[in-house]
Amino acid sequence: MKRAEAQFVVCIKNKDYPASLELRKLYQVLPDRTAEKLRQVRVIDESGEDYLFPEDYFAPIQLPQATEKAVLRAR
Repeated sequence: MKRAEAQFVVCIKNKDYPASLELRKLYQVLPDRTAEKLRQVRVIDESGEDYLFPEDYFAPIQLPQATEKAVLRAR
């Protein structure tokens, strides 16, 4: 069985959420189908908790496998 790949996004806008989101920072996305339907994305923010934010505040990125592993270990 193939493991589910972690998904990451980079913050490109933080209007209304400057304390929660850092521009140009990498965030891990948590799966949330309901949020997707509402054009939201669930990410772990600066508090270490997961919250919903507008999807247009982020750009999806694909990390090389070695980089993904390093990022996940660093959390």
